Amino acid sequence: MTSTPLQGGTRPDVGHLLLRGAPEAVALVTEDRTLSYAELEEAVAQRTERLGGARRLVMLEASNDVDSVVTYLAALAGRHPVILVGPGDATRHGDLVERYRPGVIARGDRLEECPGDGEGVGALHPDLAVLLSTSGSTGSPKLVRLSRDNLVANAASIADYLGLRPTDRAMTSLPLHYCYGLSVLNSHLLTGAAVVLTGHSVADECFWQLFDRARATSFAGVPYTFDLLDASGFERRRLPSLRLVTQAGGRMAPEQVRRHARLGRERGWDLFVMYGQTEATARMAYLPPDLAEDRPEAIGVPIPGGSFRLDPVPGLPEDLGELVYSGPNVMMGYAAGPLDLARGPELGELRTGDLARQCDDGLWEITGRLSRFGKVFGLRLDLDRLEEQAGPGVRLVAPGSSLHAFTDSERVARELRGRVARLAAVPAAAVQVHVVDELARTANGKVDYAALGRHATAAEEVAASTPAPADGGASPAALRDLYAVLLGRPEARVEDTFVTLGGDSLSFVEVSMRLADRLGELPAGWQHLTIAELAERAGPRRRWTTPVELPALLRAVAIMMVLLTHTDIVQVPGGAHLLLALVGYNLARFVLPQQHRRVRRLLGALAAVAVPSALWIGGAALVTGDYRPTTALLLNGVVGTDRWSPDWQFWFLEAVVWGCAGLAALLAVPRLGRAQRAHPFGFALAVTVAALTARYAWVGVEAGPVERYSVGPVLWCVALGWVAYEARSRWQRATVAALALTAGLGFFGDLQRELTVVAAVVLLLAVRTVTVPRLLATPLRVVGAASLWIYLTHWQVYPGLEGAGHPYLAVAASLLVGIAAERAWTTGSRALRSFRRGLDGRGPQPSASPASPRTRRSTRIDPSASTSSKAPEASAGR
Repeated sequence: MTSTPLQGGTRPDVGHLLLRGAPEAVALVTEDRTLSYAELEEAVAQRTERLGGARRLVMLEASNDVDSVVTYLAALAGRHPVILVGPGDATRHGDLVERYRPGVIARGDRLEECPGDGEGVGALHPDLAVLLSTSGSTGSPKLVRLSRDNLVANAASIADYLGLRPTDRAMTSLPLHYCYGLSVLNSHLLTGAAVVLTGHSVADECFWQLFDRARATSFAGVPYTFDLLDASGFERRRLPSLRLVTQAGGRMAPEQVRRHARLGRERGWDLFVMYGQTEATARMAYLPPDLAEDRPEAIGVPIPGGSFRLDPVPGLPEDLGELVYSGPNVMMGYAAGPLDLARGPELGELRTGDLARQCDDGLWEITGRLSRFGKVFGLRLDLDRLEEQAGPGVRLVAPGSSLHAFTDSERVARELRGRVARLAAVPAAAVQVHVVDELARTANGKVDYAALGRHATAAEEVAASTPAPADGGASPAALRDLYAVLLGRPEARVEDTFVTLGGDSLSFVEVSMRLADRLGELPAGWQHLTIAELAERAGPRRRWTTPVELPALLRAVAIMMVLLTHTDIVQVPGGAHLLLALVGYNLARFVLPQQHRRVRRLLGALAAVAVPSALWIGGAALVTGDYRPTTALLLNGVVGTDRWSPDWQFWFLEAVVWGCAGLAALLAVPRLGRAQRAHPFGFALAVTVAALTARYAWVGVEAGPVERYSVGPVLWCVALGWVAYEARSRWQRATVAALALTAGLGFFGDLQRELTVVAAVVLLLAVRTVTVPRLLATPLRVVGAASLWIYLTHWQVYPGLEGAGHPYLAVAASLLVGIAAERAWTTGSRALRSFRRGLDGRGPQPSASPASPRTRRSTRIDPSASTSSKAPEASAGR
C-alpha cells in the first residue's frame, strides 16, 4: 500500500476527534478500574506510537474492554483505517484477512505485524477511518467505508437528540464491532461522558451489579435484548441512576415498545426507539420518548442534520415509496476489495431499500422492504407478513405471477402449498413449493432473496419445458438461472462453472442438453467454462434440432439397449461394457479436474451408487429370496460362485463401486496424486496398461462366460474411458484408439459386442456432440437422469411381463418404474438431510462466499449409465 507519514510531530492530537472530556473526568469504567480522559489520552498516544507513523490498514478484534477502545482510538488518531471485527474473527475469516491484507492485526494490547505489511494493497484515502460489515457481523468481503466526518457527525447528532451530558455513563450492552455498539462509544466520548465496559449480557446478574456500582445512566438494546429483559424480570429492577434506554437494530413489536415506554414513564427513564443502517454510520431517525406510547409503530423523525424523502415506486400508493436519507453521516461507499480503499466519498444520499410513508403528524413509518412485495392474481402481497404467518423456516418470493415458497424441510413442504394459498387468498395452483438442501444465504448469513427470486423465475421456465426467450435464453443471467435450478444451487454466480457447482455425471445429461438448446452448440470443455464465458459463445438457436453431447446420448441409448436385449425385442449386447468406459470418461471429466477433495468426491461417487444399490438389492432379497446378503453388499464378485446366478445381475454396480474405491486409493497417496495432476494422460495410460496387464494375467485374451462380468477383468473398460478423456493431441487419440482395438477384440468371443465397445471409445475420441430432433431431447434427458434406477429396478419389473408375452409393455414398465424410483429417492434423500439437520440443531448454515464449496454435493457416477447385458447362461445366444 502507499504509506503516508503522520504530519505535525510525533504525538497525535486525539482531542479534536472524539476525546472531548475534561482531563480529570471519568472516560472508561470496568469492573476493576477507572480511566480518566487524561489517562485514556495518554494510553492512546502510546498505542499510536506503537502503530507507527506510516498509514496502514489495521484489523482490530474488538472486545468490550479498555485495550480495544485504546487501539480503536489510536488508529483514528494515527489516521490508520481500521477494520472492526469480533474476537477471533481474524482467524475464523482468513479470507477477509487475505483479501484486504492489513498491515497489523490487533488483539487486546497485542499488535501482530502481518507478513508483507500490506504490500500491494494500494493507497488509502485520506478520509477513510473505519470499515464495518453491513450487518455488524464479520466475514463478508463487502464492507462499509466510513470517514472521520461520518463518525463525528453521527456521534454529534446522537448526542444532540438524546441530550447526553458529561455526567452520563453508558453500559456497553452491545459489541463494539457492531455499528450500534460503536455509536454508543463515539457519542459518549464526544460528549465528555463515560462508558462502562462489560462483556456481560443483560440476562446476567453481573451486568446489573456493575450497572449499580458504576451508577450507569443508560444502556442500548436490539429487539432480542428486550426479549431477554422481559424474560429476566427487568420490570422488577430498581435502577435509580437509569436515565435513558435506546432501541435499534430491527423493528420491535409496537406493543413491546408501548409497554417499555410506559414502564420508563413510571420509573423515570426515557425510551428512545431509533432507526438506522450501518451505511448511515449508525442512526437516521429517532422517535421522541413522549410519543412512544401513542405512536409505537413509527420510526419518528430524522436525526439532527439529516433529512428524508420518498422515491415513488410504480404500483404503490402515492404516499408510499422508498425511503431515501441525506445527511453528513452517509457512508463514503462500499468496499469489495483493497483497491476500493483509495476511493473517496461517492454517495450524496442513501437509498435505504425500505418502504415508508410520512404520516399527517410528521412522523415516518416503515411499512416493509422494497423487494418484499409481490403481485399474484392481482393481489399485492406483503411477503414478510406472509412469512411470519407461514411458519419458521419458510421463505417466500414472487418474482412473476406465482408465489414461490422455499423450505429445507420435506415435512413442512407437504402442507405448505395449501397453507400459503389460504393465507394469501390465492388459488393453490398459484403457489409453487421448492424443497432445497439449504436456503440460499448472503455472505453475512441473511437469506438471499435475490437468489431465491432468480431460482423461482428459472424454475417456472424449466418446469414448463419451454425454451428461454430469444433475447435472454443465452444471457449470463439466464444461464445462471438454468444452472441454479438444474443443479439445485440458488446461489450460483456467473463466475461459476458446472464443475465448481458440484455438477456430476447424472446432472450433466440434463444440463448439457438444456445448455446446447440455449447456445446452439456446446463449446469444447464447456463444463470448465464459467457461465459468463458460455454466454459469450452463444450462437443462433436451432428450430427443429438440438445438439446433444455424445456421452449423454450414449448413456440413454445404452440403458435402452439393455432393456431391449433383456426383453428379447432385439439383440444389441455390449452396452454395459461400453458404459463402463463412459463411467471412467465421466470420472476424468467431472472429478479429477477438481483442485481439492478429489478423494472425498470419489468416495461420494462410490456412496451414491453403493447406498441405493444396497438398499434395493437388500429389499429384493428379503422379498424374493433371489439374492444372497453379500450381493447387497456388492461382494458377489469376491465371494460368489463362478457360475451364473441372479447374484451376478448387479456385476456392473460392483465394477463401478470398486473402480471408484481403487482410484480413490491411488490418489490418496500424495506422490501419485501429484503425478496425476502433472501428467494426466500419462498417468491414465499407465493405469490402463496396468489394468489390461491384470486382465491378461487373470483370464488371457478371451474371458470366460462369467469372467467377463468379474470386477478385476473388466476394470480395463473404466480405465480406457479415463484415458480417452485425457487424450488431447492427435498422437494421444491414435494411441488410445489402437489400445481400444487391441483390448476389445477377442475379449467376449462375440465380434458384435467387441465392436460396440471399440466403436464407442473411438467415437468419444472423435465426436463431441450429435444433432438429434428436438422432440427426442426431453425423453433422452429423462431416461439418462434415471438410468441408475431403471437398471436397479428392471430386474424385478420386466421378467413377468416378458414371460406373459408383452415385451414392449415390459420395456415401458421398466422405464416408468425406474423414473418413479429415481424421483422418490431424490425426495427421500432431501427429507433425510433435513431430518439430520433438525437432530443436529443446525438448520441451514450461512454461506462463506458465493463461490465457496460449502454446499458441494457428492459427485455421482451412474452405473445404469453402464448397465449390464444379460449373461449367456441367463438367456441362450446373448
